[in-house]
Amino acid sequence: MTRFILVRHGQTEWNRNERFRGRADVPLNQNGLKQAEATGLRIAKEWQVDAVYASPLSRAVRTAEAIAVHFSLPVQPHPDLIDIDYGEWQGLTPDEVAGRWKSELDRWFQQPHLCQIPGGESLEDLRQRGLQAIRNLAKQHSGQTIVVVGHTVINRVILLAILGLGNNRFWHLRQDTCAINIFEEENEDFTLVSLNDTCHLRAQNLG
Repeated sequence: MTRFILVRHGQTEWNRNERFRGRADVPLNQNGLKQAEATGLRIAKEWQVDAVYASPLSRAVRTAEAIAVHFSLPVQPHPDLIDIDYGEWQGLTPDEVAGRWKSELDRWFQQPHLCQIPGGESLEDLRQRGLQAIRNLAKQHSGQTIVVVGHTVINRVILLAILGLGNNRFWHLRQDTCAINIFEEENEDFTLVSLNDTCHLRAQNLG
């Protein structure tokens, strides 16, 4: 059995004031740094970790570093954990997107599984690369516990995949900043243990 501790990165200015982030390398803000530290302490208290992986974007790497330091482990950037490619929407607010692509934006919020972001990536493409990354890591770390730090979109589609749910349920899972999700892989099947746990943030008013 492989245990996965799937974490969303900490807060940035672009998710505090909503913008489509995607591949833009937006750093953690001060609250996000504090969230990452609290997450590292929580994980160190409850689990013994054998490896730490992260999206190569700095907001995920910095969150992962705050976890890895407790185990004297390096953070291993994984290209297939990178955030969704938002194409022409990257860096824009939802209102700005609505001014040019209202029908596509409506589909994103109402039928996300059918949305094709202009110049961007579909949820299905993201799901396939994210799930393959998880399957490969499970084989590589059989019998171990590993941390994977990603983003709200890729985390959601990974969780949907392990639950056997379609991408049409995308908006029915929450992934708050620095949320912890636990799932296990055994014999190429998955069991979800906990979802969107932010107790470590609420205790310090960092949510």
